[in-house]
Amino acid sequence: MRHVPTAHEATQPLREEDLRQWRLIDVFRQRLGTTMQKLSVGGSWVDPARGLKLAEYLSLFLFAQVNPILATTRALCAASQLARVQRELCGQSVSLGSFSEAQHLTDPAWLEKLFIELAAEIPGPAPVDPHQAWQQWFARDGSLLSALPRMHWALFGGGKAKRSGGANNAVRLHLSFNLLEDKPASMRVTDGKTCERKTWREQWEKGAAYVGDRYYAEDYKTLRQVDKHGCTYVIRLCDQAVLTILEELPVEAADRAVGVVRHAWVQLGRRPEDHVGPVRVVWVHSATAGELRIASNLPVEKASAELISVIYRRRWQIEGFFKWLKCLLNCRHWLAESQRGVTIQLYLALIAALLLQLMVGQRPNRRMLELIRLYQMGWATLDELTNGVLRESQRLAARSKKS
Repeated sequence: MRHVPTAHEATQPLREEDLRQWRLIDVFRQRLGTTMQKLSVGGSWVDPARGLKLAEYLSLFLFAQVNPILATTRALCAASQLARVQRELCGQSVSLGSFSEAQHLTDPAWLEKLFIELAAEIPGPAPVDPHQAWQQWFARDGSLLSALPRMHWALFGGGKAKRSGGANNAVRLHLSFNLLEDKPASMRVTDGKTCERKTWREQWEKGAAYVGDRYYAEDYKTLRQVDKHGCTYVIRLCDQAVLTILEELPVEAADRAVGVVRHAWVQLGRRPEDHVGPVRVVWVHSATAGELRIASNLPVEKASAELISVIYRRRWQIEGFFKWLKCLLNCRHWLAESQRGVTIQLYLALIAALLLQLMVGQRPNRRMLELIRLYQMGWATLDELTNGVLRESQRLAARSKKS
């Protein structure tokens, strides 16, 4: 059970020994310095009279992300008065006003560049099935994060109504996740009510291949547009989707082995103006979700029904990444409340996730997350974390060979 501080503990001053993740911040500062040399950072940041520098601001921000004890901006500013924090992060104590102002001076594109550089360095695991590797596959999804009532730009209005009767506020994180390399590829932050399909359309890349859940198939116009844009898709259809069978296709033994029960060319839509097709649909039986109908614009010679089923099932990786991002990196506490500030915080969370993945060699599973939490709390050293992850990786590899 999580320890709940007593009233006496809650009033005790913050101590240096309460803070962790110094090594991670040191690596971040080194990488940030390299990236900033390639950028033209100007404006108020180069003013000699400014006390808080850009690297110091971002390092302090990330420090709060990976130290759950620093749950508020006030707690972070209090930590900036500690000698080691000043020595290694910010050089001086930081006021609430200075920290809050800095979000409006920081361009998230600077962090986006560092994010892209780090993502490119993470080696992807070899595909279990070599014929999957002919295409880069990106799972596409969004996740709602609760916002504060005063974050008016994030007015959502959906979801479960608040007990107070007030409107719901939410931030929506739109993410593309590389399934074969098991890492995030791109992201965008909007208010909660922004349509995920609209944001997805704005980020299409010609030649890319996307995997999506039922929401992305609700609008047939989007499926027509993504096909015209030169993109490939594998998307689950809604249960209410109307299909007209044009041609039945054979189901091979390899297809049946992964749950495929039917395979056909179809036309989607009831009304003529909604018609999309011909589109391939693969019917897959799932022990947990029943029958799935997965649509794709890929021809049979490029992707078998088996491959379409396998690729769609790998979509769960983006759900696991969202859970890791929210729980491990403390994303439920906003240290900046503007849309720009929230974007900065989420980029820092993604960067921390990538740095940790580089440090331990892979994105952790549930058992590895337990080790990482022990490391965060100071009960495990980085060497113990690395060795523990290595043992868990070896165990998983041995189990994979047996199966």
